Amino acid sequence: MAPRRLPVLFILITVTIDAMGIGLILPVMPDLIREVRGASLADAALWGGMLSAVYAVMQFGFSPLIGNLSDRFGRRPILLISMGVLALDYVVMAVAGTIWLLFAGRIVAGIAAATHSTALAYMADITDSSKRAQNFGLISAGFGMGFIFGPVIGGLLGGLDPRAPFIAAACLAAANFAFGWFVLPESLPPERRRAFDWSRANPAGALKSMRKLPGVGALLAVMLAYQIANFTYPAVWAYYIQGAFGWDARMVGLSLAAYGVAIAVVQGGLIRAILPRLGEGRAVFWGLILNTGCLLAYGVATQGWMIWILIPISAVGAIVAPAMQGVMSRAAGERQQGELQGVLSSISALSMILSPLMMTQAFFWFTREAATLRLPGAPFLLGAVLMAGALAIYMGTRPRAATTPVV
Repeated sequence: MAPRRLPVLFILITVTIDAMGIGLILPVMPDLIREVRGASLADAALWGGMLSAVYAVMQFGFSPLIGNLSDRFGRRPILLISMGVLALDYVVMAVAGTIWLLFAGRIVAGIAAATHSTALAYMADITDSSKRAQNFGLISAGFGMGFIFGPVIGGLLGGLDPRAPFIAAACLAAANFAFGWFVLPESLPPERRRAFDWSRANPAGALKSMRKLPGVGALLAVMLAYQIANFTYPAVWAYYIQGAFGWDARMVGLSLAAYGVAIAVVQGGLIRAILPRLGEGRAVFWGLILNTGCLLAYGVATQGWMIWILIPISAVGAIVAPAMQGVMSRAAGERQQGELQGVLSSISALSMILSPLMMTQAFFWFTREAATLRLPGAPFLLGAVLMAGALAIYMGTRPRAATTPVV
């Protein structure tokens, strides 16, 4: 492999480990919480939900800070320090004997894993603006692969010991830290760095700063609506599949793996064929339309075989996120890439907080015993409404946002 490709490989491994780190521990969290709490499975589920929420909250709060630090001090030190901290944190979680130490571990992991914005900024630094969306798709593909392999490896290792996945995650993070130490050059030259500003290094300040850029404020609203709608899949998929079609856990896992593979294929390969032909503006436009239609189809599907047809079609809609990132990256300018990606990471984390709350409530009200209308697909219909809203906002920003006309 040519030396110039090694930094990109490090970035892809980093985001894959971040995603795997989440998936690795999901299969063992119930057993681990029951072990440290001596509690029932229901109690463990309650604590597990809070552990997931605090992780997302930390990513939401600290992504702009991490992004701004990378704009000030460079990408290399931020990426390496975060990877080293993540390795140590997994060791602490592997030996944790109390629920509060697990909480501390999740807090630190949420902060350390907030480097997704810095990874995206690194790719923006080393890539020509016309090809950024394609490379952003590679990062999304890395995340997708992490979500595929993480639960599988975590389940296998968890069968040996509930703490084994944490040791595996620590080893992966430590190995990647060592790899990055030798192959990762700095991508942000001193003349392109800017002073650190606390007023911009928080979600509110960073959003306010981004709103000053032409068209970016509205595009952030598009991204938020899109992300909340898109997170319908992980938020309620297992409940929806079982409630609508009676599938068992094995079929749920197979369908999730199929969706993850389809996403990885689209963002890792197909996107490179689609974007040059459509352009980023058209890709966002048609992707939002496709996503709206697929969410509607999931919401009204009546047979299990329909899901297998919808999975590869809906995966094509994943082109929206990297295309949107490309559009906004052009608008932000070279000196604000870290800050922009920090804001986008905060929006993603905020979506991970809001979407499960909204979608599980929709599922509950339309599947409970007293429901007037039983509709397991209700969360997907709600997601379709949000996706259509994102499309409407985007159409209003089209003259400023799209580098290529959408119609």
